[in-house]
Amino acid sequence: MGISDMLFKKKAEQAEANLKAGQEFLAQNSKREGVTELPSGLQYEVLVQGEGEKPTAFNTVTCHYHGTLIDGTVFDSSVQRGKPASFPLNMVIKGWTEGLQLMPVGSKYRFFIPADLAYGERQVSAQIGANSTLIFDVELLGIN
Repeated sequence: MGISDMLFKKKAEQAEANLKAGQEFLAQNSKREGVTELPSGLQYEVLVQGEGEKPTAFNTVTCHYHGTLIDGTVFDSSVQRGKPASFPLNMVIKGWTEGLQLMPVGSKYRFFIPADLAYGERQVSAQIGANSTLIFDVELLGIN
């Protein structure tokens, strides 16, 4: 077995471990009071319920967010940067597109996003491996 075969095998094993850990986490999380699970598998918790209008998938939104893995590792945070982010809602991961459409402006939700609604089998960074379940605290500041 060559080095590339060993690396491929190791990455495949890690992807499988990430998937299993995420599924176990979500199964337990879905039992917590205040957590809602949608048919897609997306789970969310309302931290603050706003009163504004809700975006559609075709809107551009401005948000503050804080993203972690299920072990608490922070991989991205507009909050830590001190600058909110704006993006078209139909150009982000499926879990964000689905979840933000539930939120009135002024809301803050916590999303628990299964791998298939995040980046799936792709490893997108050193922190976000293949089949990673992601957690985001998202505050919807406005619809642009």
